Amino acid sequence: MSIIFEQIISFIKSLYPTENPVPLHAPRFSGNEKKYLIDCIDSTYVSYVGQYVSRFENAVSQYTGARYAIAVSSGTAALHVALLLAETGPGDEVITQPLTFVATANAISYCSAQPVFVDVERSTLGLDPAKLNDFLVNNTVLKSDDRCYNKITGRKIAACVPMHTFGHPVRIDQIVEICQKYHIPVLEDAAEAMGSFYKGRHTGTFGELGILSFNGNKPVTTGGGGMIMTNDEAIAVKAKHLTTTARQTHPWAFVHDQIGYNYRMSNINAAVGCAQMECFVKVLANKRDTAHKYELFLGEIGLPFITEPVHARSNYWLNTIVLKDGREQERFLAYARENGVQTRPVWTLMTNLPMYRQCQSTSLEVAQWLEERLVNIPSSVRI
Repeated sequence: MSIIFEQIISFIKSLYPTENPVPLHAPRFSGNEKKYLIDCIDSTYVSYVGQYVSRFENAVSQYTGARYAIAVSSGTAALHVALLLAETGPGDEVITQPLTFVATANAISYCSAQPVFVDVERSTLGLDPAKLNDFLVNNTVLKSDDRCYNKITGRKIAACVPMHTFGHPVRIDQIVEICQKYHIPVLEDAAEAMGSFYKGRHTGTFGELGILSFNGNKPVTTGGGGMIMTNDEAIAVKAKHLTTTARQTHPWAFVHDQIGYNYRMSNINAAVGCAQMECFVKVLANKRDTAHKYELFLGEIGLPFITEPVHARSNYWLNTIVLKDGREQERFLAYARENGVQTRPVWTLMTNLPMYRQCQSTSLEVAQWLEERLVNIPSSVRI
């Protein structure tokens, strides 16, 4: 196996010959980022009031097809507010997947709600529609208020949050169809899926709400930032209001009509995002070409590589290999580190973290299998 490890590392270095160590996913600034930042600073509008915020929102709205896009300070903030807009509150439950970044479960907890974890499928790495349906059939009931309740806990199921893992779309149309039968709003965690499409539609536009992340390691970065997307005007108005400390419009008075959040994206961050969007088509093409090169090479040496699911066009945010078992995973991670290549394992399952260990879940055979085998390998845009 050490020979295969050596081959993989050698191939990665051939893709990124000028970088040492080879980063997992470095940001690239090859457009108008500096120009727009200087303009932003010269204008003195550096906070959330400024032309670049609106410009960035419009660019994302046009690209994704979402009617409304509200720029916020992070993907986590976006999901937190999306859950609040879906009326998630204390004592409620939210169905999500165990194989996800911790922010997905944390945002649920910010609402004083409880995550319920349903297993994922190998083909998408995301929430399994069949297992979701089985869980709802066997564990829930629709009551007279037209809301779905967990028969075991008695709690209302306020939302379902599938996550598009590493930019690979889940079977989101089936998830939405299932949840509609149980009157459960779907909020898409598309934090990693800017530029990913399912059946011709951009991720994050299937559910009642969707969110994106523009963290420093994403294909489009603003340094830190997120976006709430919806096709519902009333929800969009509420989203902007809540994320701007729930302040009512007034020439000078500070009138806030509910508990709000200081979550709006700054003009400085949005300026970077505007420049990034101008280059995004080329970025996606570069990343998909890198994924294709990985797929061909890894196929030659007989190592499984995660490819885009059926009916999907993935952004290949983080390219991912599948190793034999947990022991081989640990060995490869150590070997890559020793040889100047940044890699990482998939996240620890939410049900293995102390704060979520007692949450209700289905059997998690697939998620556990993936946790022990997946490794992300360098996926930066090649210069």
